[in-house]
Amino acid sequence: VDVSLLTMLLLDKYVDHMPLYRQQKKYERLGVKLSESTLGNWVAESIKLLEYLHVELVERVKKSKYLLADETPIKVLDKNKKGTTHRGYYWVYHDVENGLVLYEYNPSRGQTAPGNFLLDYEGYLQTDGYAVYDVLPNKKIKQAGCMAHARRYFFDAQQNDNTRATWMLDKLQELYAIEDDARKLKLNHEERFISRQQKSIPLLTEIKNWLNENQLQVTPKSPIGKAISYMNVRWHKLILFASDGMLEIDNNLVENAIRPIALGRKNYLFAGSHEAAARAGIIYSFITCCKKNNINPYKWLEETLSKLPDTKKSELHKLLPVKLQDAVE
Repeated sequence: VDVSLLTMLLLDKYVDHMPLYRQQKKYERLGVKLSESTLGNWVAESIKLLEYLHVELVERVKKSKYLLADETPIKVLDKNKKGTTHRGYYWVYHDVENGLVLYEYNPSRGQTAPGNFLLDYEGYLQTDGYAVYDVLPNKKIKQAGCMAHARRYFFDAQQNDNTRATWMLDKLQELYAIEDDARKLKLNHEERFISRQQKSIPLLTEIKNWLNENQLQVTPKSPIGKAISYMNVRWHKLILFASDGMLEIDNNLVENAIRPIALGRKNYLFAGSHEAAARAGIIYSFITCCKKNNINPYKWLEETLSKLPDTKKSELHKLLPVKLQDAVE
């Protein structure tokens, strides 16, 4: 089979979410009869080849000094669960600086998966506040919070206490306006840090004083009470972005990276096995890296499948889909 057809099979399945039986029908209409098992074997063997580069991707991501993390579910057929599917998870890590995205499949949503992956990690880890990240065994990690998640609580509390919720939403909008300006001006890390020190810190101080004052005036279990408590409890993580221009204000970049999975779930019902879910994670990783770096996934995948068999391990990093190769060398 030619590498161009292998590339098309992979992209049709994992980008356009076309199951193999539908691809089989497509080629049959073109006069080419291929069994679904043959197509499945070609896909599996192609991904088996990509596993070598995936190992390199894992090593590079773990070396990052700043990761965004999130998780998303996927239904998986399990031979031990007759008549139902297993709810597995992709743990997604985004190395913002190098434009690398990694999907790691695990059957569980417990802390074992991120605990093992991040066991020796040193750097910033930004998450949406999911509790498992708070109990990671690695205490060298500097955890940052997601302001977008804190904002959602106040957005939902508008009907409960419109005055307080609107005040906070307006202040957060001012914070985000500062971030938008920095992005439009293409500020580097140092310039963004200075901007935040001058503009964001006074706003954050005002917000914190407001939180302390109003927490004593609302019912703790009310929507506005929960919103204030959520932000107050996580305050030190939420404001960490202001101390380093490398950090983002929220976790939205990694949430955007998860969208291919959400689209895929609308087109297929489940992964055929835990092994199939892990293989899909490898492809999703590289496709999302291509998207982050404005690289044509067809061209990259075709070239990579052609070059991989003759690439030395020490040269594997050169095949990673990033714009600036010196960033990962």
